[in-house]
Amino acid sequence: MTVGFTTRSLQAGIAGITASIKECAAELNEKDGALGDGDLGVTMLRGVLGLEEEAGRLPEDVGLALLRCSQVMTKVSGSTYGTLMATGLMNAAKATKGRTLVPWQELPQLLGNALAAMATRARSQVGEKTVLDSIEAVRRALEGLDDPGLMAEAAEQAAAGAMDEFRQKPARQGRARIFAEKSVGLDDPGMLAFKRIIEGIRAGK
Repeated sequence: MTVGFTTRSLQAGIAGITASIKECAAELNEKDGALGDGDLGVTMLRGVLGLEEEAGRLPEDVGLALLRCSQVMTKVSGSTYGTLMATGLMNAAKATKGRTLVPWQELPQLLGNALAAMATRARSQVGEKTVLDSIEAVRRALEGLDDPGLMAEAAEQAAAGAMDEFRQKPARQGRARIFAEKSVGLDDPGMLAFKRIIEGIRAGK
């Protein structure tokens, strides 16, 4: 078991996420079509393919590697969701710059800081049935853990639990808020995409 997160960990995560998004892109488009533009799958697929292409060239410096990933997401995805992902990656990049290994127990703090940056960028907050709620659930689930296998399992359970918690609630943010009552009983597409990301990370371990 490695004692921390490295660029190699990031590369393995990218491989797992890419495989997951390739399988679920059509599903994401369909779910997004019920409450949004119907292009979330396209956005995510474009993003992960860009990351996959860049993965082999990522530097050993974890911060610089995350920065490169943020730049890829910004370049290939013009959507709100892609921008938020890039914002979170950029925040994590600043916190880890200059290090080739980041202890696993730092991940909850990195997620919390990235979440705050994403919330500011989106002018949103936890509790509005968005991907922010999924990230917060995962952050809480990872606190006190330092085994990557257990962390991946806890993260997947937390992401699924967040969707279960918010499924019967109306959307309060983004285009979906226009269909607030219609959104009751439906999964938020961004939360679903994040769940698929977590599943991909766990499968890629």
